[in-house]
Amino acid sequence: MSLLEARGLTRHFGGLRAVDGVDFDLAAGEIHALIGPNGAGKTTFVSLLSGRVPVQAGSIRLVGEDITRLPAHARVRKGIAYTFQITSVFPGLSVFDNVALAVQGGRGSARDLRGAVAAALSRVGLEAMASDIAGTLSYGHQRLLELAMGLALQPRVLILDEPTQGLAAGEIGNFKDLVRSLVPEVAVLLIEHNMEVVMDLAHRITVLNFGQVLARGTPAEVRASPAVQEAYLGA
Repeated sequence: MSLLEARGLTRHFGGLRAVDGVDFDLAAGEIHALIGPNGAGKTTFVSLLSGRVPVQAGSIRLVGEDITRLPAHARVRKGIAYTFQITSVFPGLSVFDNVALAVQGGRGSARDLRGAVAAALSRVGLEAMASDIAGTLSYGHQRLLELAMGLALQPRVLILDEPTQGLAAGEIGNFKDLVRSLVPEVAVLLIEHNMEVVMDLAHRITVLNFGQVLARGTPAEVRASPAVQEAYLGA
């Protein structure tokens, strides 16, 4: 049984078929990349999985439970965390308080707050910045803070939307090491334009184009696909 399973997911906006009958499976302990050209439907698809956009047709199951109609906050408590393409930290609060808010909204909200925050910050290397104001951090550190907030939710599934956008080359290397350290405890769904990151991290890749699945498979299989080369990667 898949950890996260989608069947026939559909979302149209007027005449635009943003997501058009997509099937998808995420296995426990897997890093699964979702790629495709701009406008392929990637962000809409993960918004359907996380509950930020309602499904028009199809179904979503998490560990066998139908969550298709659950609102986003209920899916967070079930174990789906979503970090955004643009940083969504609270700039006026401390690093500690940002993560504390996430702890209180997650699956383990009744556990020791201070210990949970410290564990999440330590995981991403920000423990020394706990008292800093989030808005004063560098962009790279804000992305790490957002990741700490996601981990503080104790997710089964962590969705990362363009996490390396704006990061320096050295920061990308550290990010890849961090993502690898999350599995098998957490399954990661990675939406990413940086193909070097995708090919290096992903166990499997799903390619979307015009709201439909163009290809899926291992990095080697996707790289070798003529259809993917024509639509996205280039020959």
